[in-house]
Amino acid sequence: MQPRHVPSLYRALTRAMSASCYEPTTPSSFPSKTVTRSNFESSLQSLRSHVKDADFVAIDLEMTGVASAPWRESFEFDRHDVSYLKLKDSAEKFAVVQVGVCPFRWDSERLAFIAQPHNFYVFRRKELPRDDSSDEFLCQTSSINFLAEYRFDFNACIREGISYLSREQESKLWRQLDEPSHSRNFSNSKAMQTVSIVDMLFTERMKNTIKEWRRSILQNGTCRSQFDGNSNDVHRFETTFFGTRPALALSGFTAHQLRLIRLLSTKYFEDLQFVSVSAPDFQVKRLVVFRDSVSDQELLVNDVDDENCKFEEIKINSAIGFRHVIDLLSSEKKCIIGHNCFLDIAHIYKKFFGTLPQEVEHFVTSVNEHFHQIIDTKVILHSHLALQRRLGNSSTSLSSAFAKLCPQIAVGYKGYGSDPVFEGSVRVEVEVENERSTSWTTGAKHEAGYDAFMTGCLFAQVCHHLGVDFKGQSPESWVRDELLNKYSNRLYISWRNNVGAIDLATGKIITESLGVSSLKKKYSDISFENIVLMWGFPSKLKGKEIKDCICKVLGPLSVVSVYDIDETAVIIQFRKAELVSDFLFLKETLESKDDAIPVLNPIWKLLKGGSTHAVDYEGYKEICMSRMSEAIFADQANAVLGPRPTSTRPRSEEGIRDPVPLSPADAVLSSLRKSRSTTTMVDDPSVEQIGSTC
Repeated sequence: MQPRHVPSLYRALTRAMSASCYEPTTPSSFPSKTVTRSNFESSLQSLRSHVKDADFVAIDLEMTGVASAPWRESFEFDRHDVSYLKLKDSAEKFAVVQVGVCPFRWDSERLAFIAQPHNFYVFRRKELPRDDSSDEFLCQTSSINFLAEYRFDFNACIREGISYLSREQESKLWRQLDEPSHSRNFSNSKAMQTVSIVDMLFTERMKNTIKEWRRSILQNGTCRSQFDGNSNDVHRFETTFFGTRPALALSGFTAHQLRLIRLLSTKYFEDLQFVSVSAPDFQVKRLVVFRDSVSDQELLVNDVDDENCKFEEIKINSAIGFRHVIDLLSSEKKCIIGHNCFLDIAHIYKKFFGTLPQEVEHFVTSVNEHFHQIIDTKVILHSHLALQRRLGNSSTSLSSAFAKLCPQIAVGYKGYGSDPVFEGSVRVEVEVENERSTSWTTGAKHEAGYDAFMTGCLFAQVCHHLGVDFKGQSPESWVRDELLNKYSNRLYISWRNNVGAIDLATGKIITESLGVSSLKKKYSDISFENIVLMWGFPSKLKGKEIKDCICKVLGPLSVVSVYDIDETAVIIQFRKAELVSDFLFLKETLESKDDAIPVLNPIWKLLKGGSTHAVDYEGYKEICMSRMSEAIFADQANAVLGPRPTSTRPRSEEGIRDPVPLSPADAVLSSLRKSRSTTTMVDDPSVEQIGSTC
């Protein structure tokens, strides 16, 4: 995909980087623990105990973008499997730059929740030579600008962000480590072919130097640390040992020069062996090792393999990085709390587990295996009428719901019980580095650690409104209270249009039981078999004109709505599924005619230019499934589908020319009716005629 809005992205990054370089960020008075790679190990140890003691853990993620193209935004006409494909594309192409993890523990003595917010900067980088994973990611201008506005520290992220390996990447590295490694160090070298005078001179000089070092071992039983000859070579050699074997350490040579040394060692010296050995500082040492005999080679092979494996294991375990936190949450089987968190979970899966499944059903099954219980606070807010009334006209966004339902926490109010406005509110205290705080100023919104804190507080307050008894039950009991069961493991797939949730345990879509029917919906109920996707039509046509053209031929109530995907494509919702095949077949018929009759048909107005394409909803799914993300939908559709028939139904020539004098539109419509066994056109005044542009 070609970069878009580069100047805007450049300005956003420039402003953010300059702010973090020249304007030191004022630390928020809200107490939270910021974790980078410099303090990750110590922070991880304390987090382990916090999570183990926690009743639940709230999470939040900050990313570099959401939609890789405008048409990949979430639309209400997106079926759940298409919504997942768009979400999958987002998780695969954008990076996670900050993760908030906030364990909450109920303190029965203080009758308050103790929150321990952690704000992790993460930044994936290659820390192992064998790691061939791609580290490319996209940045969405609006998202980068959003982070910059909230003073996100890009320098801290890029320079000090904690790297990580997914389980899939780690498994691949372990498999590579299990492969025979001696072939890399002890393969039989072919006859040396010097290709230049420079190579020949270098090889001769190295041969003499190594020969002199070898002679000192054989004659004197000692290893000379100084060499005669070119003084520039002296600092490149260091006498050392590999185990008990004398060795010559090489440094300051290019890869090509090392290859020449390796070749000459094999050709001219039977008792010397060139090896590459991993070092404790994660560097690779190049050695020329002296062995007693040819029979000693097998022992040397094993010693080198053992040494390399030991340090490779250390490197791999170190490179796992931030995934240790995700493994901790998974292994402790704590209840995970998020707010509109399906995208967060998809990012966690892609970054820390592995490749996202192609089908949403496989995804939710796998997520359910890794996380015992996930509760989305937005699902509860949309599902509980009493909470909806309490929110009133307020948004269910995290910051809005937090301010409305947890006002005393939002302002860090000291006197929880002294103000009648705050009576009945859940008390929350913050603990960082064993120091507790009961009051603070407003935290940094859209900092992942503070957002995770808000999410956990919101959950605790919602539980209180639902009637969950913190005092009379053990943590294991109240988190699994019957009052919460109906919301457990149910997440909205779409991050914008919450028209249905998916059950992580079954993979089924749930609507009515979650109270979704009470929400205001912009569109009428959508039947996906009644949908046609059309693109490439004349750009001057608007939704109302497209609808009028079709209704003149297929009936005044044949089209329910027309929705713009972008300026090049529309979704057309027909009243009945058979009208979809009518339209596709009519389009194909008109385009196949060589005479002037099609021009007189109203639908011909949609086909001018010869670039109009149309498919059913499954075609739309296929387009969304592609990893490509062209900025313009028409370009995306053409690239994915290519030239193909509009309809898979066989064309019928019967009745194309009706003996009864009819208008061209009526003639074509009549032929369509004759080509099917039965067709009924009913004008139903109850059909809702709506659409974004109609």
